Amino acid sequence: MWPKVPDQHKPGKPLVPWGLGVTYVLFTTVYLFAIYFLNEVYTLGIDLSTAGVSAALTLAICILFGGFMGMLDDWIDLKWRYKAFMPLIAALPLMYYAIANSDIVRTSISLPFIGLINFDGFYYFLIIPLIVMIITNVINMLGGLNGLETVCPAIILIGLTALSSPTAQLLMIGPLIFWLVLAYFNVRGKIFVGNTGSFAIGLTVASFAVITDLKSSLIISILPYIFNSAFILLSVFFVKKKANVIFDGKRLVSEHRRSLVTLLTYRRPLTERQIVAVISVIVAVFTAFGVIYQFL
Repeated sequence: MWPKVPDQHKPGKPLVPWGLGVTYVLFTTVYLFAIYFLNEVYTLGIDLSTAGVSAALTLAICILFGGFMGMLDDWIDLKWRYKAFMPLIAALPLMYYAIANSDIVRTSISLPFIGLINFDGFYYFLIIPLIVMIITNVINMLGGLNGLETVCPAIILIGLTALSSPTAQLLMIGPLIFWLVLAYFNVRGKIFVGNTGSFAIGLTVASFAVITDLKSSLIISILPYIFNSAFILLSVFFVKKKANVIFDGKRLVSEHRRSLVTLLTYRRPLTERQIVAVISVIVAVFTAFGVIYQFL
């Protein structure tokens, strides 16, 4: 049923079902639309719906666009100059949600060692699009190993969900559980979520952080991703070469340092699971800092 691609980091390069991220998009969309429907019909108070704008629908629309963008990339292999700016379209419903809920969505961001920065009207038309564009792309850029593109975003989502209100937690608990199921099979090398999954989860993280006003925690949690992307882009710009690792049949090793993965494996052979575990711990540490900072 699903198209299969070879797992480049397994002996014999077995074929693995690819593009399972579309199941996350479908499940999450149905889940969020169900919350919206039940809340509208029975007035259960299970949706962050104020000023006539539904958080569930806003989140669903953003994830749908992320899935569409990922599928488009899987089909025609979009160039990075297009992928970099396409998420800006998905920022439109978030901008509308934030403007409609300006009484509860702050236009300021608190940053460590800098303090509180108030962007006023620029927050809606500049900062939200930048958050969506940067978060979606940096999450998409850290992948290629079984579990890397699923476990790390799940860690950040767990942190954001734990910080949010009970109503907001209900919005995310279903998608998060489904994503963790996909992560379990992805870690075991049974499936790949593809760009469809990585773009969808990237937009999930960015959209949920904006809707729940947890921007500061998001920025701290996402720092390992930003470091990785900056490393890759600087290498491409100055060296004109991409990051890659060599698989010797058991372990991965790199002869250069052009990404977070190649930095860890630079002349230091590691198994795929060891690399994913180390990076997951790094993301977990920064996510913990983000959670702690939110309480301070």
